[in-house]
Amino acid sequence: MKRNKELGMINPIVVTAAVLSVLTVGLGTFSIWAFLNYQDQKNNVDAKIAVAVADAKRVQSVDDQKTFAEQEKEPSRQLTGPTDLGQVTFSYPKTWSVYVDKSASNSYEAYLFPLVVPAIDGTTAFAARVSIIDTKYETALTSFNERLKNGSLKASPVTISGVDGTRLDGAFSTTVKGSMVLFKIRDKTLEVYTQSQTYQSDFDNTILKTLTFNK
Repeated sequence: MKRNKELGMINPIVVTAAVLSVLTVGLGTFSIWAFLNYQDQKNNVDAKIAVAVADAKRVQSVDDQKTFAEQEKEPSRQLTGPTDLGQVTFSYPKTWSVYVDKSASNSYEAYLFPLVVPAIDGTTAFAARVSIIDTKYETALTSFNERLKNGSLKASPVTISGVDGTRLDGAFSTTVKGSMVLFKIRDKTLEVYTQSQTYQSDFDNTILKTLTFNK
């Protein structure tokens, strides 16, 4: 009778062992899951760090190239036009080249562009262009009236070398966007402009800041 009672009872040791086994298996499973999750998160973090480092290096490289390009422009060079046409003088980056058209005796054309001046065929937006045209100042301004009226260009007063002139900013055509300053030189008009916003800083901070001429 006692033996039957013993068979009907649950052995505490067996229960404890079973519970411990379940806990061990559960703990092991959790440990594996936690480890895999940790590895996944670590890989994601490492990947994000790698991307961030690569982006930082790329940005730094671009910044270094820009800094180097700006440093290469110094010291600037100087261009001086004919004495009988106002002796226009200004500085420009030394990495630019200049082509002066001497075909006309009563006018002046100078084209500036980085490294080599391309063909003057009407398709190139020059870094800078300097023109002394055989046209009165007032007449030269009227040629921009239509674009000033429709808002393509905006006009503002400007004074250089003690001479009052006009500055135009905006679209000079469907392909040319930049800035131009116009001044009266005797019975002619001086036009100095950049045909591309890419060179706006050089135009404003180097060319215009050093521009002089005799009226």
